[in-house]
Amino acid sequence: MAREKILIVEDDPDISEMISYNLSREGYQVILSDNGEQAVSRAMEHKPGLVILDIMLPGMDGMEVCRTLKQAAVTEDIPIIMLSAKSQETDKVVGLELGADDYMTKPFSPRELIARIRAVLRRTKVKMPVQAAQAEQTVLQGEIEIDGLRHKVFVSGKEAPLTTTEFRLLHYLAQKPGEAISRERILNNVFGYNSDVYDRTIDTHIKTLRKKLGPAREYIETVRGIGYRFREART
Repeated sequence: MAREKILIVEDDPDISEMISYNLSREGYQVILSDNGEQAVSRAMEHKPGLVILDIMLPGMDGMEVCRTLKQAAVTEDIPIIMLSAKSQETDKVVGLELGADDYMTKPFSPRELIARIRAVLRRTKVKMPVQAAQAEQTVLQGEIEIDGLRHKVFVSGKEAPLTTTEFRLLHYLAQKPGEAISRERILNNVFGYNSDVYDRTIDTHIKTLRKKLGPAREYIETVRGIGYRFREART
């Protein structure tokens, strides 16, 4: 049985061939694109299960491709893993703020890429009944309201524009107020990763999440040597 279709958007033929070869060996159906405009067109035509998207592309760059796909109803739910030779945190933050699900810095190993692909696909397509029920819960903590049914977050009555991943992360932490949650637990329950795939993904998402929460950012506390904690609302 054929596995997911994956769109590879990469203008370097050697890297594109390497990714394509390894994904084909794993049984994935591969669609190739070497520029941004073509990538958007093929994503809308083929509706792949996942997009591997290089940032540095001729013409429309990867950031603009990501923004376009996340704003279009037909492609907004397609998960995206961004690739870049840039290791600056700013690039990672921008990509994740635009809705990318993960970010990998070149060079990377095919084994790690495949592990991340599996993790992203697993968390976007597989939901246990209990997890689905929990996702519908509404959480009220101080000035933060998390509407699980509508997937919306409000701070003092004003909606915070969170991505799907940021919503899941906040909702998971807020359901356990006062409890220190390890990075490993967050990786497994929110991102679907094994701990050996961790690459500051959580820290980057936390940084953008705090920024979007504005005055309520202090509810997400760093627990040194462990992970993070959602502060209990003061009474």
